[in-house]
Amino acid sequence: MDSTDPLAILVPAAREGDQDAWDAIVDRFLPLVGAIIRRHRLSEADGDDVSQTVWLRLVEHLGALREPDALPGWIRTTTRNECLRVLAARARTQPVDPQEQGGLDVVAGDVAGDALLAEERRQALREALAELPAGRRELLLLLVADPPLAYEQISARLGIPIGSIGPTRARALEQLRRTRAVRGLGTDPVGGLR
Repeated sequence: MDSTDPLAILVPAAREGDQDAWDAIVDRFLPLVGAIIRRHRLSEADGDDVSQTVWLRLVEHLGALREPDALPGWIRTTTRNECLRVLAARARTQPVDPQEQGGLDVVAGDVAGDALLAEERRQALREALAELPAGRRELLLLLVADPPLAYEQISARLGIPIGSIGPTRARALEQLRRTRAVRGLGTDPVGGLR
């Protein structure tokens, strides 16, 4: 058998343990696996790991492949998923030089995680503000306006006495903290509005 034989012949033969059929499948699809790995810009070592994992998965799942002509799609999908798994694992690890000051005790900030968390908090705050009555929402937004507004300006815009701005703000913030959006977040994105 060689790599030009139809998959309808190679796949069943490989299932039955025919080493030549297996070699023909690997020879045919190894360039596809390599192209997908290069597209994901993995290191040589990571690429080798992905390739080995793909072929291992194929050995494990070849018997479950109902349609031999689906093999190229299965290999593409499995290779892509393995590449993404390796990239995700790499993103969670932080290489550290133990000879540097602080060595292994140094913990670098997770910039991507911090940005995601900040965006989640901003979204929860937007949703929480939408749950407030219009007057309280407008008061809170005017209090955090940039450039800052004087209480006299806020009083004039909202038609409320200057002396009631502080107490109304406190009640609005308390109501904001009790909204479904903020309770669902589990943290207090309102902290900066005290």
